[in-house]
Amino acid sequence: MAQTHLLIGAGKMGGALLKGWLESGLVSRRNLCILDPNPGTEAVYAIEKGAKHLHAPQDIPKSVRTVLLGIKPQIFEQLGPELGESLPEKAIIVSILAGTSLRTLRKHLGERTIIRVMPNTPAAIGAGISAMFADPTVSEEHLDLTEALLTAGSKVVRVESESALNAVTAVSGSGPAYVFHLVETLEAAARDLGLPKEIAAELARETIIGSAKLLEDSSETPGTLRKNVTSPNGTTQAALDELMSENGLSRLMLQAVRAAFARAKELAG
Repeated sequence: MAQTHLLIGAGKMGGALLKGWLESGLVSRRNLCILDPNPGTEAVYAIEKGAKHLHAPQDIPKSVRTVLLGIKPQIFEQLGPELGESLPEKAIIVSILAGTSLRTLRKHLGERTIIRVMPNTPAAIGAGISAMFADPTVSEEHLDLTEALLTAGSKVVRVESESALNAVTAVSGSGPAYVFHLVETLEAAARDLGLPKEIAAELARETIIGSAKLLEDSSETPGTLRKNVTSPNGTTQAALDELMSENGLSRLMLQAVRAAFARAKELAG
């Protein structure tokens, strides 16, 4: 059976999208090849079940039509020339390289169809959000095909400019790390109040998970849900007075997202 889909770089993010492809049935393992010297868990399982493991760009089959480029940007600088020589001319390149512009990608990949995507790690459990951008020369058919592959693990939005992907990176690409850090700090605060480590960890974790599920299932805005928890002059109001103060969480979050945005722009050159 011909390999029509190629994954280049099967680490955490590439593996997350790979898992979505396979579990949704959009891609068969026998139609899949993986180029990675040290593939992650999801890729190893796929290879054991029939996907083809490639060891060099020269091994890429001519039958490949869709390529997910998931290597690190610095590795692309090394591997790019070989990929440019080895990838089929008609292949669609879907790049999830953060901060790597279309101009940089085309330096090695030429005028192939290239679509940039910024996913996030919850795609590993089918709960991600991805943003995609392509220049106007890319057909709607190719955009729809890419979106179908992404929806296996995430919701998808389209942005109108490549520069908007820097903002997406700062908000949703890096965003899961902000949430996980919130869990860490909430747990630390619970321990500071004298709660045992195991109980502090469970309270922090389940509070975030339950709140996220409530947000998902509710038609209310986050602001309304916040107000629903807050009694006038009560305990929650006392906490929010600190979080919403001039130097509180609102300002810190803005500064954090701006720092990530600035770094994304710097990487993009």
